[in-house]
Amino acid sequence: MLIKRNGDQPSQKGPDAWFTGHVRIDPLHTAPAPARVAAASVTFEPGARTAWHTHPLGQTLLIVSGTGWVQREGSDIEIVRPGDVVWFSPGERHWHGATPTTGMVHIAIQETLDDKAVDWLEKVSDAQYTR
Repeated sequence: MLIKRNGDQPSQKGPDAWFTGHVRIDPLHTAPAPARVAAASVTFEPGARTAWHTHPLGQTLLIVSGTGWVQREGSDIEIVRPGDVVWFSPGERHWHGATPTTGMVHIAIQETLDDKAVDWLEKVSDAQYTR
C-alpha cells in the first residue's frame, strides 16, 4: 500500500509550450511499474487551455469545478461542468480548458505506453478557441 499525503507533491506551473494562459498542475499519483496509470488535478484560469494533443492509450477527464470546454478535432466545442466525465480515445487529437470567463478544474487520468503518456502538438489558436 502507498499513501501520498495531501501537500507532499509540489504544484507545477503548466509549461508555456503545452498551455495557453495560467495553468497549475497538482500531481496526484503515478503508479509504480508494472502499472502505468497517472493522475493529476489541473486548474485552468479563465481563458487558459491545453495545446492540441493525443494520448497513446486515451485520457479520462473528471470535471471537478467551474465550466470548461473540450474539443476533439473535427467536432464542435463542448461545454463541461462539475460531475461530467470525458473520455478521449487513443490517438484522438483534442484540447481542453476553461471558458473565456470561468475557470475550470479537472482530474486528468492517462496511462503510459513506451514511457509516453501524451504527444503535444501545436497550440490552439485564439481563432480556434473563440469560434
